[in-house]
Amino acid sequence: MSVKLLKRLFTVKEYHQMVDAGILNEDDRVELIAGEIIRMSPIGRRHAACVKCLNKLLSQRLGDRALVSVQDPVQLDDYSEPQPDLALLAPRADFYESGHPQPDDILLVIEVADTTVESDRDVKIPNYAQSGICEVWLVNINEQCVEVYLMPAPNGYINVQKFYRGQCLSPQAFPDVNLTVDEILG
Repeated sequence: MSVKLLKRLFTVKEYHQMVDAGILNEDDRVELIAGEIIRMSPIGRRHAACVKCLNKLLSQRLGDRALVSVQDPVQLDDYSEPQPDLALLAPRADFYESGHPQPDDILLVIEVADTTVESDRDVKIPNYAQSGICEVWLVNINEQCVEVYLMPAPNGYINVQKFYRGQCLSPQAFPDVNLTVDEILG
């Protein structure tokens, strides 16, 4: 017989109060997902290199059309504030100083994974879908592919495609911006 434990879920406001009170500090590698404080995995060299490469590619190709946010928080709802590896944001004059980006501000979320493929796919991506994020890319370093998630629904994304080396893809918000899987993976 399995026993279901009752969990105490935290709101984004309470999460920020923990930082203000010194319970968590800004250097702690944690994020709030569906009310739970989750420890983030260490960043390996392949993961870090891929994030740097994507940052450079997207910044160069998009210019001022979008803000490229690297490993910064986004607030999905009152219970989730993940830190995606990259996010393309609608430009704002204050660069989001007045508050973390919310779903309507987010044009694309990109998660880069080598050791976290399953948790990104099974936990974070469904959370993005529930929040209405229109497009998510999962750069799967191990399988050498980019999984593209489109058409969010309450139970996940309706349209999922995989792109492999030799193939080209574009963010839905910027169909004129082409990236090859080879460029993304290096």
